[in-house]
Amino acid sequence: MEEQNKIDRRNFLKAMGATGLSSVLASSEIIAGPNEPNAPGKMQKTNFPQVPRRKLGKTGVDVPCLSLGGGFNLIENQVILKKALRWAVNYWDTTPDYAGGNSELGIGKFLSNNPKARKELFIVTKASGAKSVADVESRLQASLKRMNTKYIDLYYGSYMMSDPALLTDELKRWAESAKKRKLIRFFGFSTHKNMTQCLTAAAKLDWIDAVMTSYNFRLMQDAKMQAAIEACHKAGIGLIAIKTQGQGQERRVKTKEDEKLLRHFMQRGFTEGQAKVKVVLEDKRFSSACVKMQNVALLTSNVAAVLDKTKFTQADMAVFKKYAAATCSGYCAGCAHICDSALPDAPYVSDIMRYLMYYNSYGQQDRARELFAQIPGGVRNKLLSTDYKLAEARCPQRMPIGNLVAEAVSKLA
Repeated sequence: MEEQNKIDRRNFLKAMGATGLSSVLASSEIIAGPNEPNAPGKMQKTNFPQVPRRKLGKTGVDVPCLSLGGGFNLIENQVILKKALRWAVNYWDTTPDYAGGNSELGIGKFLSNNPKARKELFIVTKASGAKSVADVESRLQASLKRMNTKYIDLYYGSYMMSDPALLTDELKRWAESAKKRKLIRFFGFSTHKNMTQCLTAAAKLDWIDAVMTSYNFRLMQDAKMQAAIEACHKAGIGLIAIKTQGQGQERRVKTKEDEKLLRHFMQRGFTEGQAKVKVVLEDKRFSSACVKMQNVALLTSNVAAVLDKTKFTQADMAVFKKYAAATCSGYCAGCAHICDSALPDAPYVSDIMRYLMYYNSYGQQDRARELFAQIPGGVRNKLLSTDYKLAEARCPQRMPIGNLVAEAVSKLA
């Protein structure tokens, strides 16, 4: 395992099993090079295989193709940060809202105990809940303080953006100012809904360095989504994929389609989760897949997947396409403008679908209830009496929106 290009996933896992996880993880440290830590070849040789790196758009910076989604309590899970860094998973994504603030505070704790590690890291956070440029500034300052750092590598000035109109000249001037003040290195936004419109708009702007967007085996079947991604790629915008597992709103009993997908990729040597991350990274337009990895086993599994050099065949892609079509009615594709136009008095359907996904698929019941409670009371009170037939007729995914909203009310209200 001395040379990364000689490592494949099976040998890696075999070695892990033979030597024991703890002894392997304890065997070496990553030591940063003297200059730009994100450039290739700047880290000294280690016994740990290093996650492959890709260019982040026009920034010229290299980032790991697997990045750590920090949507959990990092104060109490410092070991994940240590282990991630040893595999060269040094892109850490967080936000002030994750784990009630304990995600950013956890990174701050790590940097307080390991100040020299800052030059090895590519830290990303967001202006959660900002409604004005002044809010963006205040949230950045708070994040800097919480994480014990003087700068953020990539700052998403608009978090979960759904309306391209938010990309104003005022926000552009702020981003330029923050860069001049050396508070941020790069600027962008994240988007969970109306992704096609947001990506298309970003491709026309010269001041967006990177975009974090939902992308998975389901969304890659959408021609409009593909066109928007291609436009950003040609514009030199770095693309980061989230929601790579393509999980839906329904807590479904395993179907024949699920069994076929699992069996196919098990025969190929992958778990279902590994296959879903790997198929996203088959798209070289994406710099990285950002995955929530809150334990060492999950981190190790995903590292093994991205180290593997197996290329998916047309038959593999066909299996994903068939599975996506067969199970689409349980997945909200984030095209909020469609259901919003059909339900002008209840423009929260896509949000409710996401909250139900957190509850059913992510096991984040408390977070789902907290977010649901933020919907205006007047809207919540009308959810069960609203007619969703027009929205259901327009939904490209053929989702039973009325039934899912009723389920959300019973679980989240």
